[in-house]
Amino acid sequence: MTADRTWQPAIGEAELARLTRDMDDAHRATLPLMHATGADLTEELRAAGQADAGRRRFLVGAGGAAAALVLAACSSSKSVTSPAPTSPASPTPSSPSASGQYTGDLKVVALATALENQAVVAYQAALDAAKAGKLGTVPPAVANFITTAQSQHADHAKAWNAVLTGAGLPAITGVPLSNQPDTLAALGKAASVGDVAELALQLENQAAQTYLFATYNVTSPAGIATAASIAPVEAMHAAILNYVLGQYPVPDDFLPTDKAASPTLLTV
Repeated sequence: MTADRTWQPAIGEAELARLTRDMDDAHRATLPLMHATGADLTEELRAAGQADAGRRRFLVGAGGAAAALVLAACSSSKSVTSPAPTSPASPTPSSPSASGQYTGDLKVVALATALENQAVVAYQAALDAAKAGKLGTVPPAVANFITTAQSQHADHAKAWNAVLTGAGLPAITGVPLSNQPDTLAALGKAASVGDVAELALQLENQAAQTYLFATYNVTSPAGIATAASIAPVEAMHAAILNYVLGQYPVPDDFLPTDKAASPTLLTV
């Protein structure tokens, strides 16, 4: 970590403030769609659960023995974790014994919620460190960006948790991710706002790419729509952090997914 406690963003404060306003406007514009598709996803999952229960009753009543093949909600040969890459994730059966209480598309919802909570906690840690004087001078525009991005992540987590509770499952209130201790340790070592920005960029890239990956691995149309409504906002967070760090974000024809989180990160 750098010891430069006089760090300044690579763009002017007025420009950063403008980008933050644009980011917040985009977030607010997506909220109605996010909530609507989230409600649709809850209904889809409820209907799917009722259908599954009916099939199980039929099989038991008929005395049949069958093996249920359950779709792995999210897997990729390119999936890695942040901040440290892991070996590629492979499809795993979504059964209660193997994967806990969140299965199928609901496991992706739980993962998304945990990632949003992780970002909220990370930004709060940055704010606490700044208040304690551990990061040197924090430009007001940077502090405003942090609080705005944190609020947006909290909104996203709330929307995903509504899907979980609507499906009869517990909300994700903490950060049940196996990489959370490493993330907190890295934040604890941050010596400047620039260090925090670099770590935040890793988390934002992970979130944006996980949502993109979910759009073509989730089975529910409403789940795809919900992820698609949130992904652009996460990508804006990452783009602004790139500008702040002086790393001009070169446009790609397609957003990659090599930094997408795997559901195997979940510890619940």
